[in-house]
Amino acid sequence: MTAAGAISAAASRRRLALFATLGFSAGLPFYMFSTVLALRLQAHGVALVVIGFFAWVQLLPTLKFLWAPLLDRYDVPGFARFWGKRRGWILLSQLGICAAMVAMALTAGDGRLGLTALFAVLLAFWTTTLEIAADAWRIELAPTQEQQGPIVAANIWGYRSAMVAAGSGALLVADGAGWAAAYLAVAAAAFVPFPLLVATAPDRPGAAGRTSALLHGLAAAAAIIGAVAAVVAVVGWAVLAVAAGIGLDGRANVTPYVLVLAMLPFVAMALALPRIRRARPQSRLRQSAVVGPYMDFFWRYGFGAIVLMGFIALYRMGDVLALNLSKPMVRGLGYSLGAIGRADGLVALAASMAGVGLGGLLVMRWRIMPTLATGGLFAAAGNFGFVWLAGQPLDETLLYIATGLDQFGNGMAGAIFVVYLSMLVNPRFPGAQYAFLSGWAFMLPRLLSGAGGTIVETIGYDSFFLLSGVLSLAALLFLPLLARITPRRSDLPE
Repeated sequence: MTAAGAISAAASRRRLALFATLGFSAGLPFYMFSTVLALRLQAHGVALVVIGFFAWVQLLPTLKFLWAPLLDRYDVPGFARFWGKRRGWILLSQLGICAAMVAMALTAGDGRLGLTALFAVLLAFWTTTLEIAADAWRIELAPTQEQQGPIVAANIWGYRSAMVAAGSGALLVADGAGWAAAYLAVAAAAFVPFPLLVATAPDRPGAAGRTSALLHGLAAAAAIIGAVAAVVAVVGWAVLAVAAGIGLDGRANVTPYVLVLAMLPFVAMALALPRIRRARPQSRLRQSAVVGPYMDFFWRYGFGAIVLMGFIALYRMGDVLALNLSKPMVRGLGYSLGAIGRADGLVALAASMAGVGLGGLLVMRWRIMPTLATGGLFAAAGNFGFVWLAGQPLDETLLYIATGLDQFGNGMAGAIFVVYLSMLVNPRFPGAQYAFLSGWAFMLPRLLSGAGGTIVETIGYDSFFLLSGVLSLAALLFLPLLARITPRRSDLPE
């Protein structure tokens, strides 16, 4: 190997290690405002319908397009002076994650569900902001499908290993020491990448000193985190007041409202597309810092964008619907927190890593359409595994099998899907457009997930997981149409 080749290989390994670390940072908090939170609320006697409503906390990542352009345009004061734009936002997000997790530990008794919801939303917000910054950086560094494959695999390996470690570890700690200890333990683990990123970033010529930038960054971070918490508290109070005013509470059937909300974006897109397609590069629509990146996507794909959005909304349906209610279902079958934690430990981690690795390999060697089909089939099989488990006698080995099948399919489909979405993005707007597409991918599933408790009470767990698997398979009907969609060449000046 030549010296240049050795340097290139070393740089490639450092990049893979970097994105595995970033995936770990984003994956640690995710279960703490989703699956683990659902079990915590169940342990405190919160009604199933209300637990379903808490799944709407996960809607926040689907709305990340609202603030993603800020990450493309602005720097974080202090941090950016030494670590640059992308690292600066990542450092701020990690501090926000730790602060929210500690707050959730301090309210672990769930005596005031409003506070629990506030801190869960803040945890979701900062986790999502970290993902936006990391995804934009990834797309900038690896613009082709072949380059994306290994980086995406490394990123998801880190993400899923952290999810499994947090989920399994939190349940085992909670089983022995309580929910507050579980959240504090995960908060401590979530903070570990912060000093590593601070210490390992190379000096940049002309940049501010590391210590000075760190102190200024910490001061700015404290102010930003406090301001975001205040805004979220005010908005949350207003939303709850409106919901109470129109009669939405734990006894309400929210499914019709959810379905109407899910259809509105498709109607809006269809109505706006003719105007967007006629817009010239200098138009205010396309030049806007706020909406310009999104207008560019619809301008390039035209009415094919509606087909793309329909497919994107359905492809990950099964695993999102299963996320919040699979653990309450398994708990209801009679499995202990310890058994669920063990299943979510080595079994889930090994299965997930294998699925991610295979998915990353397939996108490097196969065409994208058959690769998407393979991932979708395995993901749906994971949902059907819970239907099978519900009909079996109580046996921890069978729980391991169902969990392993679910995690393998989700890992494979997730890796393939991330690469596909990355290839749809215009490299001029990586943060905003990827945030929009990945957020949209989970909007409909998470809307329905919030109504999951109501649906389960109507049709039962078996039918719920059967339905979610069938919906995932429905996404595969879009593949022949997707293969025919090609974007217009961008006319924006370089």
